[in-house]
Amino acid sequence: MTKKIYIGNLPFSTSDEELATIFQPFGEVSSSRVVKDRYTGRSRGFGFVEMDNDEAADKAINELNGKSVEGRVLKVSEARPREDNRGRGSRPGGGGGRSRGF
Repeated sequence: MTKKIYIGNLPFSTSDEELATIFQPFGEVSSSRVVKDRYTGRSRGFGFVEMDNDEAADKAINELNGKSVEGRVLKVSEARPREDNRGRGSRPGGGGGRSRGF
C-alpha cells in the first residue's frame, strides 16, 4: 500500500524532482509534489511524497525528520487525510462574515 508523507519547512527553492531526490536513498518514490500558491506559482514551503514500501517510508520519516536542508530543519511525518473545508466560513456551521451585534 502507498504511504503518503508530509514534508514541512522546505526551502522555497525546492522542486518536485529535488524533493524526490531527498527520499530516493530510502526506497522508490512513486510521486513527489511541492505545493505551490495557486496565484503566484511560488512554493508554499511544504510538499508530499508517496512511497510504495511502508518500511522504506517509515525509515525515511524517522531519518529525515529534523534533518537540515539548505539551512531549514525539515518536519517529516505521515500525511493525515485532507479535510475538505471549501465553501465554509471560518466558524462552525459556515457562519463566517461580520457579527451583526445581536
